[in-house]
Amino acid sequence: MTIEVWGWPLLLGVLGLVFGSFIATLAIRWPQERSVSQGRSECDSCGKALTARELVPVLSYVLQRGRCRGCGAVIRPSHLVTELLGMVIGVGAGLVAPGLEGAAGAVFGWLLLALAALDLAAFWLPNLLTGTLALAGFAVGLLTDFPPGLNDRLLGWALGFGGLWLVATLYRAVRKRHGLGGGDPKMLGAIGLWLGWNMLPIVLLVACLTGLAVVAALLLAGRRVDAATRLPFGVLLAIGGFAVWLVIATTPSYPAGTVITLVSVSQ
Repeated sequence: MTIEVWGWPLLLGVLGLVFGSFIATLAIRWPQERSVSQGRSECDSCGKALTARELVPVLSYVLQRGRCRGCGAVIRPSHLVTELLGMVIGVGAGLVAPGLEGAAGAVFGWLLLALAALDLAAFWLPNLLTGTLALAGFAVGLLTDFPPGLNDRLLGWALGFGGLWLVATLYRAVRKRHGLGGGDPKMLGAIGLWLGWNMLPIVLLVACLTGLAVVAALLLAGRRVDAATRLPFGVLLAIGGFAVWLVIATTPSYPAGTVITLVSVSQ
């Protein structure tokens, strides 16, 4: 095996652990309007400053048995899960596209993970993050020859944002209540800047199927699900977006392929 084959998954996997740790902290503190960039890292329960040995992703959690060394408070399991997801995104991107294209895909996945974590924690997709996702997708299209082309990306932004905004507006007019948050159309538009307009139906299909699976799991667990039950749609869009990118990265004929071609490859 050459260094390119295993080196990129290893590098991006390690970076994914680091970014995952930051994203987990971000999801806890940002909705509480607490700084994540100033001062030393500290326990969210007792405020104890954390040492370097307490900040090693995954390993610190395991060695401390999921508890703060100072006060013994339970560290949120979501922190460990987010770190592992960051690693999986990095390794997956490095495996399917060793090189700079895989690095770009990992950045795409980590930004989606940050949005998903915030949406799951607080039903919030901040403009700063959706804007960063959009600008990063535009920059990749402008500065590289990675598929899709820049025109397809720009059309993806317009159709993603405009289409979902129209659905949300019509739903609100008919049902007299909100069905989608204001950040969902912006997030789908940003995903369009990464994947192109013709991949958006697949993203929405994967998101909807994932949502149905979640609802089925809730029902099987005895949870009540009705029209008022809220699901973080940003999480579903994140899953659909990165899943489609993984398929695109393993499809040599893209961008000449169509939605039908992508479906046949994924089967």
